Amino acid sequence: MATTAPPQINLFDPALQQCPYDAYRKLRDEAPVYNIPGTQIYVVSRYDHVREVLMDPVRFPSTALSELMRASPVDMERGRKVAERFREKGWLPAPTLAGRDDPNHKQMRAMFNEAFKPSRIKEIDPRVETLAYELIDEFVDEGRCDWVRQFCVPLPLFIIGEQMGAKREDMWRIKGWTDAFFHRISLMLPEDKHLEMVDREIEAQHYFQPIFERLREEPDGSLISVLVNTVIEGWGRPLNDEELHAEMMADTFVGGSETTTNALAAGMKLLIENKDVWAKLKADPDKYMRNFVEEVLRLESPVQSLMRFTHKDVELDGVTIPAGSVVNVRYGAANRDERFFECPEKLDLDRPKAGAHMAFGSGTHHCLGAPLARRELTWGFQAVVDRFEEMEFAEGENDFSYHPHFLLRSLKQLNITFQPRKR
Repeated sequence: MATTAPPQINLFDPALQQCPYDAYRKLRDEAPVYNIPGTQIYVVSRYDHVREVLMDPVRFPSTALSELMRASPVDMERGRKVAERFREKGWLPAPTLAGRDDPNHKQMRAMFNEAFKPSRIKEIDPRVETLAYELIDEFVDEGRCDWVRQFCVPLPLFIIGEQMGAKREDMWRIKGWTDAFFHRISLMLPEDKHLEMVDREIEAQHYFQPIFERLREEPDGSLISVLVNTVIEGWGRPLNDEELHAEMMADTFVGGSETTTNALAAGMKLLIENKDVWAKLKADPDKYMRNFVEEVLRLESPVQSLMRFTHKDVELDGVTIPAGSVVNVRYGAANRDERFFECPEKLDLDRPKAGAHMAFGSGTHHCLGAPLARRELTWGFQAVVDRFEEMEFAEGENDFSYHPHFLLRSLKQLNITFQPRKR
């Protein structure tokens, strides 16, 4: 039976979140199913246990027993205020694809599978390639940049924004709205700031609502048009406004850009810290690029954790998790589990089965945007190989701090200097 972890492991501590990996190791070793004191949250940290939870939606469903828990998993009263604010000023976001169970999930996902089918990703791929080089070429002659703001943010944001019918001149405004969603779901905000983020997200709703209405009248074949107009089998209707607004933030803009932004930032930081890896990747990108991308995703999982729930009492590793609990599935901990990965803290370009990580989840909820994310990461780092000779951290300009967040891992900025490669 698992023992209780030391109480000093507080995953809500912003200082711990800066580098949580020692805490993850302690959890895996001493309390692989850990109840955060004073909460209904149970943290699952070992690879096999994480996989067990993800592969068993009957015992560990994605739907919360209460709508208010979905709005705020650690504060039901705040969840009520959040729901009221959305209803009063905009649209209360419906459960996202990730927050649904079958058959409802399967029916909705079939529509998303059509929207993100391989042929559509293949059509987008040349645009990803072109944009990656264009972005670097905008600053390559300067020999320095804020890698996060000038490359990691715009590459996936502009790609998904174009697919969602947004105007190029509105992209940074949209980034402000996706930042609001990012902070709203962090579980780290005081109530007043939380509600402020809700208000900013409602601004986004009023931006996209006329786009939905126009596309209902005049479908144009774009990805957003598919989401707006596809009649879901089993539902007899397309997504309604509340469902569309939920998907715009969660599964398209934040799921489709924020996570890739964080992986692009993590990858550059790892390359600068591991000069041997950079030399190897630069010498033979055709051989090593795929494994490099997978190792970045494993080591610095952009989504550190997500939630499952319990509707009945369940047992995992000898620990009884009561009905009505929140199960925090820690991908970031599982992806460094020494029980599954040899030398898990090492960035290994020759790692066998490098794609066995769970940065994109597993089971029925495996990330549907994974193929696009992998293409963006591949082209992003290929452009780095082709444009940069050497990179360094800009001296005295980085504190390497991460946004406080219970679920995601997001580097605030990364100022680098580089030597352009001769062309």
